[in-house]
Amino acid sequence: MKEFEEGLKLTRTVYIPFGSVEEHGNHLPLSTDTIQAYEAGKKAARLKPLFVAPPIHYGNCRSTSCHPGTISISTTTLKGLLKDIVRSLRSHGMINFIVLTGHAGGAHRMALQDAGEELIAEFSDINIAVVTEYDLAFKEGKDIIETPGDAHAGEIETSRILFSHPALVKGIGEKEFPQFPMGILVRNKRNYWPNGVWGDPSKASAEKGKLLEEIVVKKIVELAQEMEVYQEL
Repeated sequence: MKEFEEGLKLTRTVYIPFGSVEEHGNHLPLSTDTIQAYEAGKKAARLKPLFVAPPIHYGNCRSTSCHPGTISISTTTLKGLLKDIVRSLRSHGMINFIVLTGHAGGAHRMALQDAGEELIAEFSDINIAVVTEYDLAFKEGKDIIETPGDAHAGEIETSRILFSHPALVKGIGEKEFPQFPMGILVRNKRNYWPNGVWGDPSKASAEKGKLLEEIVVKKIVELAQEMEVYQEL
């Protein structure tokens, strides 16, 4: 309790990492998204005073819901989690909220965005940023990655886990670029995406992972600094 109270004298900004329990091929852990988001936040807090909330391990995973190991929650539950967490943290004095998700599913991201919009409408004294790691690293990281269209359990994510948790990488995943029917909603997406990889894990390296993580950490620090001076026009 004392450390929390002392921390409020240094910052009113909190980083909330969202991840998922989701398949990442046969070579990466189910917690890949959570690991990436949490590690980046902890390292950012070493460079700038910043509260780092415990990670939220579950997310909404539609495309991988039929793959072994994926545990998906509804977008309604996801929104409720973020709103309840922010309300509670605000009651303890937080005013700036960086919501960073390591899971980049479309419905997942939109649920967090919707919750953020509802929260800033509910409270006039808070600021919220909702971003994905991909958003933060895209521009500066594009020259590091060799695989066009790399997205899930491929070169990017395999590199990140090779750097931060090499013991959790088991073998080399297979290169895969799934093809879904245009516009048609399919029940079992694994029929079109058998191995759960979107990209080329064989091009991954720990050095690439280190560089990518450094970019994300830098961007988190910059975002925290921007939020602390931000004023609504």
